[in-house]
Amino acid sequence: MRNGVQRVRQSRLGRGFVVAGCVAALAFVPTAAGATPGSGVTATVVAKGTSVGKLKVKAPKGRADVTFRTITIEPGGSTGWHTHSGQLIAVVKSGTLTRTLDDCSVEVSPAGTSFIEPSGKKHRHIGRNLGSEPVVLWVTYLLPEGSELSDDADAVQCGPGE
Repeated sequence: MRNGVQRVRQSRLGRGFVVAGCVAALAFVPTAAGATPGSGVTATVVAKGTSVGKLKVKAPKGRADVTFRTITIEPGGSTGWHTHSGQLIAVVKSGTLTRTLDDCSVEVSPAGTSFIEPSGKKHRHIGRNLGSEPVVLWVTYLLPEGSELSDDADAVQCGPGE
């Protein structure tokens, strides 16, 4: 009888060690952090735009310069024909931007929209303000380190006024 009682005690003791080990192991398992209130942080949305379709962003190979800037185009103004050595993500804050692309297609982007300008010399374009109020753009440039924000390009002959 003593052997039977001893086995039960050993079994209980073994299970106790297993449970204690599991509880101890839980102390080392990462858990989801509960939300904590912020302190001393202020954030302002400066512009928001919705894309017409899917945005495909490609970062440059190697180190990249990321630049964020505001561009204002007065009524009747234009950017001139140009290219970029990396992609741009743009939000039209106000006004309507009319872009003519290398293939002579025209894209009109009103306030509240966003778009990506692809990189490379095959993607010449010009942005125009054909409206009566300034066009304000918020643009993020993703360029290879040391690149200019834009490079001048020859005009494409698409028709009158291009």
